[in-house]
Amino acid sequence: MSWLRTELWTAQVVYTGFGTPMLRGALAVQGGFVVGQGSLEELRARFPEGEVVHKGFALLPPPVNAHTHLDLSLLPLYQGPFAGFLSHVVAHRERRGLEGAKRGLEELLASGAGAFADIVFKDEVMDFLLEESPLPGVAFYEVFAPEPSLAEEVYRAVRRKVEAWRRREGKVKVGLSPHAPYSVSPPLLKRLAEWARAEGLPLMVHAAESPEEVAFLAKGEGPLREVYGRFAKTPWTPPGTTPVRYLHALGVLGPTTLLVHGVQVDEEEVGLLAETGTKVVLCPRSNRNLEVGEAPLALYAKHGVELALGTDSKASSPNLDVRQEALFLWEKADPRLLVRALTRGGYKALGLPTPRLTRGTPLSLVHFL
Repeated sequence: MSWLRTELWTAQVVYTGFGTPMLRGALAVQGGFVVGQGSLEELRARFPEGEVVHKGFALLPPPVNAHTHLDLSLLPLYQGPFAGFLSHVVAHRERRGLEGAKRGLEELLASGAGAFADIVFKDEVMDFLLEESPLPGVAFYEVFAPEPSLAEEVYRAVRRKVEAWRRREGKVKVGLSPHAPYSVSPPLLKRLAEWARAEGLPLMVHAAESPEEVAFLAKGEGPLREVYGRFAKTPWTPPGTTPVRYLHALGVLGPTTLLVHGVQVDEEEVGLLAETGTKVVLCPRSNRNLEVGEAPLALYAKHGVELALGTDSKASSPNLDVRQEALFLWEKADPRLLVRALTRGGYKALGLPTPRLTRGTPLSLVHFL
């Protein structure tokens, strides 16, 4: 565009970071900056010389990838039943680590992400993100400890590490991630949740992802029984309930908790998530590749649950461009809901301010979908 020529950029949805995303909104741009925002009709009246330029599905602030595993970025893509995915990760465990995290962070930057949430498995990856990430975000230290007899020992070790990491200053903050309802023992899960709440630590948990998870919690059945047996000597005692109800009973849900996936939920459980202020991070392309179903977007919208979007790892998703998650769902939900989840929902989930597209905003901060 000419430096002094005014253009009216429009899209199916325009979101400036304020209020509700607007259908058929527009941005007036000139000289490399935003000079106005509103409906296309309003901007045509204010800038009659402006040339209308259609920019596609959406105009928005930098998007947030609210769930990924950067250290898995060198693993091959898995597509198949959920039960085989954990075995896939274990089989390629030598490729998990710092080099993958570095490659993943490069891909996040190239995708235009404005912030991110990463699940961190190794200490060296946490050190790297805290010291070198140019992007703001939260690095959630992952805890995988299903053996109840080790709960206190693991709790003390995790607390020492997290307290030390929190003393560092940088763009990335530290959070806590008990992996899943079936991979962290009940006493440890409860203890970690209590500590996180007392300290104001954001907490992220994978839950209600697959039918296999539901079966294992309900009756101790299915392929996760074998997986559990590899890591715990104490036999699993199924709680006889669903993942969301189980987490609620242990005090895990709450306004600083991010529940990842949330596919296997009923309306009562969605109501629980709404009542507790729990955020839900959807990873629809990963859900497709692992054959676990689709999250009930209509129920989440009905109950006003705050949604965010994430790619999950490159072991279950083709890339780390979170905009592709919104496009994947574009015909299945109100696009305004998806654009909010891609931006404000993600920033809110991570405790970060949402960037605004206002007069004077450089066009480098205007993203397209």
